[in-house]
Amino acid sequence: MQYNSWLYLFPFLGGSLILYYLLPIKRRWIGLLFSSLLFYILTMKSLVVVVLFTTAAIYLGARVIEQFNETFKLKKKELDRATRKELKNKTTTKIRYVIAFLCFINFGILFVTKYFNFFGENINALFNALHIPAQIPFLNIFLPLGISFYTLSAISYVTDVARGVCKVERNYLRLLLFLIFFPVITEGPISRYGQLGEELKAEHRFDYKQFCFGAQLITWGLFQKVLLSDRVNMYVRAIFANHERYSGFPVIMAILLYTFQLYMDFAGCINIARGSAQLFGITLEENFKRPFFATSVNDFWRRWHITLGAWFKDYIFYPISLGTHFQKFCQKCRAHMNRYYAATIPGIFALFAVWFGNGIWHGAEWKYIIYGLYYYVIMVLGMLFEPVFAAFCRKCNIDRNASWYHIMQTARTFILVNIGMLIFRARNLNVAIAMLCSVFRPWNSKVSFWQIAFDQGGLFKLDFLLIVFSIILLYLIGKSQEEGHSIRELISKQSLPIRWGLYMIPIILIIIAGAYGPGWGVADFIYAKF
Repeated sequence: MQYNSWLYLFPFLGGSLILYYLLPIKRRWIGLLFSSLLFYILTMKSLVVVVLFTTAAIYLGARVIEQFNETFKLKKKELDRATRKELKNKTTTKIRYVIAFLCFINFGILFVTKYFNFFGENINALFNALHIPAQIPFLNIFLPLGISFYTLSAISYVTDVARGVCKVERNYLRLLLFLIFFPVITEGPISRYGQLGEELKAEHRFDYKQFCFGAQLITWGLFQKVLLSDRVNMYVRAIFANHERYSGFPVIMAILLYTFQLYMDFAGCINIARGSAQLFGITLEENFKRPFFATSVNDFWRRWHITLGAWFKDYIFYPISLGTHFQKFCQKCRAHMNRYYAATIPGIFALFAVWFGNGIWHGAEWKYIIYGLYYYVIMVLGMLFEPVFAAFCRKCNIDRNASWYHIMQTARTFILVNIGMLIFRARNLNVAIAMLCSVFRPWNSKVSFWQIAFDQGGLFKLDFLLIVFSIILLYLIGKSQEEGHSIRELISKQSLPIRWGLYMIPIILIIIAGAYGPGWGVADFIYAKF
């Protein structure tokens, strides 16, 4: 069930709201659980068993971790310092074994369903090269909805219980609701139990202002997805499918429009998800903060898919960088390097795991691994050459706080991000390289760009006007938000006619000009397949 479908927006979401607000306030979470299970069963049918098993595993594992911690707390008061330290080490070791076992189960399911065939193909290729007759079979397994998202949420929950960040959930059904809450199951945001779990437990009463804000987010998300992302999809799809026929400006436009498409698609889905949750009084974390205002690749990833980056930072980067062996390596760096590189070099090694994981999380293909490592290399080069560049700017009297310098940084970052998105979208790395090279070859065909856009891309001049207008609108909204203004609060302060006029404009545009129906080939949400 797609978030942009009428089936979701009216019968399902509308029915869920009626059920939710008709139930007694202390039992409203049960209505959300029913709706979430219904959503998953309608979409995945019998594969709901996978998420039920995942929930059971982490539920029991977290209870075992809680028991270990409680036992330690009871015994430590009766022990001397040395014995208490020994008991603490034993308890920590037991907890680590439990977490490792839960990671083995949950990531094992993810590996079998998402990555088994990828690794099997590569191992078979190696066997063939070495003339080894063995072959790993191909498994025809359907990928459960949201498995990449709820697996990360599940692991974060048990890890946070072990760290004492959140309390253990004693109700299996509440934990199940946390993992399969229907607005987040398809594309996130990747939630933590300390935030979303508590939101789902809270007794939310109907709040007119929050309800309106939720409806605004859903409308804006539909505007991004149906009116913009799906509109440029046909042109992007046509150029990427026959990339060898094109060069120069048509390819440049395809790359730029794909970046636009991906952002509108993903951000649109997240806005529909956050808006849907807000109708119930539930606040979800932001996943985007105006990423194309970023002045560096690091800054871009602090603004793009925020919850994924935060997950890798908290559960991959910090555990590696704070490990005993890694700390010894840091000490050696401090003994042989200056202060900057002693602090930077160890982080570079820890970052590799983050960006390799980021890449392969996106998909079981080499291009996704290269996509992650592409950003890793850019970040590493930036960190290594920062002192050199800073010295160069000082010597040349370049003011790095000047507005022109800020614009140059933003433009540079935008170009680097578009290359990354090209790797992400292209069929494989060879195609990405070929398309990037074709950018520098002029388009000499007698067929104009507009003919390509109209004939192969299925677009009209009005579509390009709409896209240009939308980009300008997005820029103005983003600039206002960068300055600390809230657009929704600004709209809420307007008089009733102006407020409802602003609500109706995007709704009318979606109905009249939305990219749906025969000939448009409406695209599924891009991140839903991850």
